[in-house]
Amino acid sequence: MALVPYEDTAGVGLQKFHKPLATFSFANHTIQIRQDWRQLGVAAVVWDAAVVLSTYLEMGAVELRGCSAVELGAGTGLVGIVAALLGAHVTITDRKVALEFLKSNVQANLPPHIQPKAVVKELTWGQNLGNYSPGEFDLILGADIIYLEETFADLLQTLEHLSSNRSVILLACRIRYERDNSFLAMLERQFTVSKVHYDPEKDVHIYKAQKRNQREDL
Repeated sequence: MALVPYEDTAGVGLQKFHKPLATFSFANHTIQIRQDWRQLGVAAVVWDAAVVLSTYLEMGAVELRGCSAVELGAGTGLVGIVAALLGAHVTITDRKVALEFLKSNVQANLPPHIQPKAVVKELTWGQNLGNYSPGEFDLILGADIIYLEETFADLLQTLEHLSSNRSVILLACRIRYERDNSFLAMLERQFTVSKVHYDPEKDVHIYKAQKRNQREDL
């Protein structure tokens, strides 16, 4: 996740980002996420897309027990934490500057017997992909990671590298600008994309993507 000021934060709802703790209930656990807007900006607050994606996972939309999952641009780590609580083996990633903060949230919210299932690891899109095996993950998760146009090509390359033909990608986002649709169009050139969930209250969409079968493209 890029650590930049966010255009949409002026106005309604901004105050929630300045609270030091955001509290949620998922997978029969109370999760308290530490927030630090002043130090890390968008990477250190819980966005609605993360809440909606966590809820979708809790609904049992995908089988998580024993699943190998990765969260991209994890920020506070809420989605990865929920996935681990629901039985997945999760690699929770972000840029190096956000890792200590991310790690503190993961350790504070996972019981000792579940902590080995969650690994916090650096991943800068398009850069250190050699640290990850091609097609390594069954499930790739991203909440509100589609917003900076200059990151789109790197994000697409990262999704391509981490996924196999069997992998499922779930991206939760609010469609704010035309560029958001542009990314979905880019994604559809390499993946089959469908909308699987919409939360009207939070105006968040969840898209499911899977690599196109080579036969489909013939």
